[in-house]
Amino acid sequence: MGAVGRKRSYWIYSAGLAVTWAVLLVVVVATRGVHHARPLFYVFGGFCICWVSGTIARYTYPPPARWTSGNRPN
Repeated sequence: MGAVGRKRSYWIYSAGLAVTWAVLLVVVVATRGVHHARPLFYVFGGFCICWVSGTIARYTYPPPARWTSGNRPN
């Protein structure tokens, strides 16, 4: 898969995660209230920090050439 395909699938995966988190947070707040959802907001915040860190690393440090070339080891 080329660089363009990798970026497209990464952004689609990111959008899917955003939708999933949004639905989860809305359901928890609607059913249990904001007070009971507070720990989930902390988990979501930690997840966002890790996701941004991983995204920066993914674009700053590209994979080694052996993984992007056609001579990929089995």
